[in-house]
Amino acid sequence: MRRLVLLVVLAALPATAGAHTFRFTDVRLELHGDGTYSVDVGADLDALALGVATTADSAALAAEIEALAPAARDELVGRLVALLKRRLRVRFDGRPDDFAVILPGQGQPVPEGLPPSALGLVARLSGTIPAHAAETTFFASRAFPPVRLTVVRAREPVGPVEILEPGGESGPIALAGPQPVPGLLETLHRYLLLGVTHIVPQGLDHILFVLGLVLLSARLGPLLAQVTSFTLAHTLTLALSSYGVVRLSPRVVEPLIALSIVYVAVENVVSPRLRASRLVLVFAFGLLHGLGFAGVLGGLGLPEGRRLSALLGFNLGVELGQLAVIAVAMTVLFTWTRLGGERRALARTLSLVIAAVGLFWTIQRLVAA
Repeated sequence: MRRLVLLVVLAALPATAGAHTFRFTDVRLELHGDGTYSVDVGADLDALALGVATTADSAALAAEIEALAPAARDELVGRLVALLKRRLRVRFDGRPDDFAVILPGQGQPVPEGLPPSALGLVARLSGTIPAHAAETTFFASRAFPPVRLTVVRAREPVGPVEILEPGGESGPIALAGPQPVPGLLETLHRYLLLGVTHIVPQGLDHILFVLGLVLLSARLGPLLAQVTSFTLAHTLTLALSSYGVVRLSPRVVEPLIALSIVYVAVENVVSPRLRASRLVLVFAFGLLHGLGFAGVLGGLGLPEGRRLSALLGFNLGVELGQLAVIAVAMTVLFTWTRLGGERRALARTLSLVIAAVGLFWTIQRLVAA
């Protein structure tokens, strides 16, 4: 039991405060009038070069790289360039281009408000557009967070943003002429995957809240009542916020989401039965979580002409992610009892751990606000 609690606590601890927070990979693909192109890819280059998680302390990573001898630093940069060439693709008419890679921010001061970096926060890919090419595409492997791709064509305004799920490739980008609108099924599929990944594995706070709902009781009825209340509420505010009807600052929403985790977990310990007041509060907490989902969706952007399908796909993905969490949690609890463990003792212990993590997040988010 102690090992299980330790694993839950370690998994739930947030990223180091001094780490880069790349929830998305911002990519700007620019097609120049002289027949060349450039692609600026925002990434935690220090972490990529050293092969560590992006949650690592940025100041420590930068200091480690800056302490290297010049030859060792050049070798590290060479490995990073090779890695970027393997994990990123710029294709013209389906054929990958052998682009060059530079790090324009290497050794330069980082803009105010961003964590330290020795290699910078942007990798620039560049090359020549093949003669007679009609279209291009961009691909980033699963090593990168979801991509927000912006395309700029020569002598034209900045084009619409396209969202790519991890490991996804953009739709064809015409080098000349009108840009095609993404298809309905393509949009639904892409945003559904983004909704799933926002819960599993990225939405640890939402996962802990849903786990708190599952741990209340062994009976299916209370779980269905809570999940239904939560789903209706977050679907409502996600839709309203996405269309600009409701707005609330993340500085208010995020601490309250963390506090909702604390409440649900503590009530599991104090009152193991479903009460009407809990359903009302779960609905209210669902409204908050919906605003949190909307903040992520707003960061991703909704494609013009496909706003509703993107919203539906994202919401469906969130629901599938939640169902996956519930299914795994119920399987673990069922297995635990079949092996002779006491469900109530496990639920109580996990609820206390979840409450402690939620309280830590609440304080951290209030301080950060």
